[in-house]
Amino acid sequence: MTRRFALLAIISLLLAKPACADPFDDALAAFAREDYATAFPLFQKLAEKGAADAQTNLGLMYEHGHGVAQDHKQAVKWYRLAAAQGYAAAQVNLGLMYGKGLGVAKDDLRAYMWFILAAGSGQAKAIQNRKTAAQYLTADQIALALQMARECQRRNFQDCDW
Repeated sequence: MTRRFALLAIISLLLAKPACADPFDDALAAFAREDYATAFPLFQKLAEKGAADAQTNLGLMYEHGHGVAQDHKQAVKWYRLAAAQGYAAAQVNLGLMYGKGLGVAKDDLRAYMWFILAAGSGQAKAIQNRKTAAQYLTADQIALALQMARECQRRNFQDCDW
């Protein structure tokens, strides 16, 4: 009986998947507890590998100076990389950067275009920002932004800041 139990225990151990922490979840947890020294390198490593959610969070850290010197141009860089993957949260943040002129020249038309693209995913913040931004544009500018958004989608979100 003991031998059988030992054999079952060994088989169970061999079949069990090792428990491993998710680096993104670790980064989010560190960020939530304001441990930016831990969060930043975790997000950066994932962002450099192309993870859009990590790129967006890295952009947020640069935008607000959490754990790094505030750098709006770096924030825009990371938001653009994530937005180019169709990541709606990054598209919203990029639109906000254009709307405020942070890290880029203020451009209500491009802000509106990014809000249109993000709103296509149904994100509530994008829909609200799109409505607000529309108040600052003429009907012709709105039509142009719609055309730009369509072209951006056609390009699969690549080179949309022409």
